Amino acid sequence: MRRRAAAGAPGLRRGAYHHGNLRAALVAAATARLEAEGPLGVTLRGAARQAGVSQAAPYRHFPDKSALLAAVAEKGFRALGRAIVRAARPHRGDPINALQAMAVAVVRFAAAHPSHYRLMSGPAVRGRDHPPLGKAAVAAWQLLAGAIRDCQRAGRIRAGDPAELAFALWCLVHGLAVLAVDEQIPADVLHAVPLERLAEYATRCMLEGLARRGRRR
Repeated sequence: MRRRAAAGAPGLRRGAYHHGNLRAALVAAATARLEAEGPLGVTLRGAARQAGVSQAAPYRHFPDKSALLAAVAEKGFRALGRAIVRAARPHRGDPINALQAMAVAVVRFAAAHPSHYRLMSGPAVRGRDHPPLGKAAVAAWQLLAGAIRDCQRAGRIRAGDPAELAFALWCLVHGLAVLAVDEQIPADVLHAVPLERLAEYATRCMLEGLARRGRRR
């Protein structure tokens, strides 16, 4: 019986519960169901079944479905943060290109994980109700704010509150990401200009608008 249950959970180690990995196993199972069926397809019972544990086991870590979804969204923000850092790494010493690569990474992540991104940015779970989720979301956003500060120190964009400038950039990038996830970008546009190039162009236009101006004579 236990062998059949474990076999139904691809990528999950048999006996994860007894090794103290029940929470991670349930989050992985819920993430898989989210990507396949959306938030409505995620249930504590379904996650338990896919993880190969009893229906009562999830309640050791998650009092309800909302708590499980919050953990899945938190995992998404941490993965997004890692993607942003990886994108910037090849551009050390060039803060503008690093910032542009980071912005493109957000759009790329959303396009690759549409259901996950919808959960992360939608109303199903809120950071104010789940502090670890809120912390992970802020950490991802602060990567952009830090990159803005790097550009300011290099004299590449104008002075100003980096948090405000990062928020403006986030609005642009997130807006494009949501349009992509919701399939609201016309097909002929995407056929002519791939999504990543759209993200690069939109980000470049904004950064040119934020460029440090020479002193007026």
